[in-house]
Amino acid sequence: MFMGILFCVCLIVSNLLATKVVQIGPVTATAALLVFPISYVINDCIVEIWGYRKACLIIWIGFLMNFLVVGFTQLALLLPVPSFWEGNEAFTFVFGLAPRVVLASLCAFLVGSFLNAYIMSRMKVASKGKNFSVRAIVSTLVGEGADSLIFFPIALGGIIGWNELLLITVTEALLKSLYEVIILPVTIRVVKWIKKIDQSDVYDNETSFNPFKIKEM
Repeated sequence: MFMGILFCVCLIVSNLLATKVVQIGPVTATAALLVFPISYVINDCIVEIWGYRKACLIIWIGFLMNFLVVGFTQLALLLPVPSFWEGNEAFTFVFGLAPRVVLASLCAFLVGSFLNAYIMSRMKVASKGKNFSVRAIVSTLVGEGADSLIFFPIALGGIIGWNELLLITVTEALLKSLYEVIILPVTIRVVKWIKKIDQSDVYDNETSFNPFKIKEM
């Protein structure tokens, strides 16, 4: 339950932080880089401990919660404001995401998260539970890569040049994957600790990998 709550919080916060662009040396990225990769770390932990189907359940819940937040913020934007309140422009800047950005975010999240969970699960079965570090890194590279490849063309295609778009896409995917590598020692300890106290270590030998079979979750 805690992992599911943390997953949803990281996802929603990352969408809010994405409205700020940061410059770290020669690298330009969004502030979402602070939080969003954590959702992939949690995804890896859930697959490793409880299996693919539970990861699918958390992914769908995260998607619905994100959709719910977007819906409520759009309703809030439609409400009239008093003449004395001067924060409406800033509020609109943070929460008034363009429809294409919302669409890009939701699509990229679903595809990237499901790919991450699928690869993590299949590699666990193939390696008989060994090489967690390798599995976590490879699944994140694929998931984050797919997320960036979907999000940036949909959200920014036609707004910035394709060369710049490709550079941002590759940079974000690599930075998010590097985040996974840096935090990996913590992830390994968390997984071992939860396995010990929960006595759970699922292998998806006979699992259906269709993410739309909701009843099996």
